[in-house]
Amino acid sequence: MNNRRSFLKSGAVLGGALLFSPANSGARPLERSNLNNNNNNNNNNNEKKTRVLGKGSQALKVSILGLGCMGMSYHRSFVPDKKAMIALLRKAPDLGVTYFDTAEAYGPLVNEELVGEAVAPFRKDIIIATKFGFKNGRPAEGLDSRPERIRAVVEHSLRSLKTDYIDLLYQHRVDPKVPVEDVAGTVKDLIREGKVKHFGMSEAGVDNIRKAHAVQPLTALQSEYSLMTREPEKDVIKVCEELGIGFVPYSPLSRGMISGYLNERSKYNPNNDNRPSLPRYQAENVIANWPLIDVLKAFGDQRGLTVAQVALAWLLAQKPFIVPIPGTTKLAHLQENMWVVNYAFAPEELNTLTTKLDQVKIVGERYTGQSAEQTKK
Repeated sequence: MNNRRSFLKSGAVLGGALLFSPANSGARPLERSNLNNNNNNNNNNNEKKTRVLGKGSQALKVSILGLGCMGMSYHRSFVPDKKAMIALLRKAPDLGVTYFDTAEAYGPLVNEELVGEAVAPFRKDIIIATKFGFKNGRPAEGLDSRPERIRAVVEHSLRSLKTDYIDLLYQHRVDPKVPVEDVAGTVKDLIREGKVKHFGMSEAGVDNIRKAHAVQPLTALQSEYSLMTREPEKDVIKVCEELGIGFVPYSPLSRGMISGYLNERSKYNPNNDNRPSLPRYQAENVIANWPLIDVLKAFGDQRGLTVAQVALAWLLAQKPFIVPIPGTTKLAHLQENMWVVNYAFAPEELNTLTTKLDQVKIVGERYTGQSAEQTKK
C-alpha cells in the first residue's frame, strides 16, 4: 500500500492543478482541436492511445481505457460532490479518455444526467455507452428487456444524456423471458432510426452472444474481467475474437481491491455499496487474496508502476480488442490509470508475471443471490 499512498500524495498536487485549471472551470467548452490535434507527432501518439471495438460497419474507435462513471453517483458508499465529478468528467478528454460508460440503473437514472451535463460541451467528440435491462431501472426489481421497455429507456436516456443519439447501447443483463433475437431486432430498428449507433451486451453467455450477433452484429461485449475474475478467458473472449466483437472489462480493478487502496479494514455503506454483500470483500477473503497484490507490487516496484497500473497493463496485453473501463471519483487515480498506456510488456516479462499470477488462488465468489443468477446467461 505504500506504493499507492506515495502516488496519491504526489497525485494530489497534480489533481489540484488539473481540477482548478481554466480548461476545467466550465468557463469554456472543450474545443474539438484539443481532441483532434493536427500535429503529426501528437496524432501518432494519440493512435497508440486508441483501440477499436467491433469490426466493419460496427467498428467503433475509442480510447484505450474508458471511464466507468457509476461510482460517481451509485454503489460506492459515498456520493461525491457533483461539481467535482463534472470537473473530473470534463478533464478526462484532456487525459486521453474519449469513452464514457453509464447506465439507467446507476442511481438509478441520476448517473446519466450527471454524464450528460458534464460532456454536453464536447458531446460530439466522445463516445457514450449506456444500458437498458432492469424493471424501472432498478436491478433489485428484476429484468425487463421487452421491446417497448427498451424503447422507453432509450427515449429517457437521450433526454438524460442531453443528446440525440447513443453511441453504444448495451443490454445490461440477458432477460430469459425475452428472446435475445427480439432484443437485437429492437436495437437494430433503433440503429436504423438513428437513435443508436452500435449494439452491445453485458454478462451474456456464448449462445446468447451468437444469437444476438446473427440479428444485429455486436460491437462490444461487456463483462467483469480482472485478475480476480478471469472466467471470460474460458469462452467469452474467444467467441468475441472469432466474431470480431470488442471486449470491455468492467471492474478491471475488482471494485478497487486490485490497487492496494482497499484492505480487510475498509468500511462500506451497505445502503449505497454492493461490496459488503460480495464474498471477496469479506475480511478473511481479502487477506487470503492479498498475495495477488504482492505479486503486482513486486513487479511494479521495479518499473515505476503502481499496483493498479500493472493490473490494467496486464489486461491490455491480453488482446488488442480489450478496452477496460476502470471507474474512479478521483482525478489522481484517473491520471494514474491513463499513464498505463505508455507502458508495454516485454514478452518474457509478461510470461513471467502471468505465471506468478496463475499460481495465486482467488478465494470467494464474485456474486451471490440475484446478482449471481443474472450473470449466468
